[in-house]
Amino acid sequence: MYLKIISKTLFLYFFIILVYRIMGKKEVGKLGIVDLIVSILIAELAALSIEEYNGSILVSVIPILCLVVVQVLFGYFGLKSEKLRKLLDGSPCVIIKNGKLNFKEMVKLRYSLDDLVSQLREQGIMSIEEVNYAVLENNGKLSVFKEEKNYPLPLILDGKIDYNVLKEIKKDKKWLSEILNKNNITLNNVFYAFYTKEKTFIIKKQDVL
Repeated sequence: MYLKIISKTLFLYFFIILVYRIMGKKEVGKLGIVDLIVSILIAELAALSIEEYNGSILVSVIPILCLVVVQVLFGYFGLKSEKLRKLLDGSPCVIIKNGKLNFKEMVKLRYSLDDLVSQLREQGIMSIEEVNYAVLENNGKLSVFKEEKNYPLPLILDGKIDYNVLKEIKKDKKWLSEILNKNNITLNNVFYAFYTKEKTFIIKKQDVL
């Protein structure tokens, strides 16, 4: 009995390490909601197999493999489809902009002032007045930028222009088109472009795919 439990535990240990390598995950703190759900399910399935030591280990291995296949497919198609990516992972939300709280977004996310202050304290910030820009990421982490115009603003994502950002930096589509033409890059070929410190940085799709 004990030998079966030990052998199953060791097998599942190395098997789950392999699974996470395949899924490309690094840190628990960086997992999105869907990734976290998959992680919990994998842990439960592994525990079930160890508890039922007389049963076949395939009872856990097969469902875990199914989850991995689904997760890898979602990850692949999420790179191709912005709508699917937003559906699965959500979108980062601006909580503080130009030093002002975005109460509408906070209410929508059920993100309280206490939550905000707590996360600011974790980063050594004692007052909201110290923050110029803060974004609540998909994984619940708060990204904080103190200095004005020192944070990256996404101009293009998967070939789609964010006109709100253009408006914020007081630029237009013509300005952006001139930058793309100067670098011999078409809009559809842009994976990600962002603006920071009055400079524009572009990542092409072939550089990441």
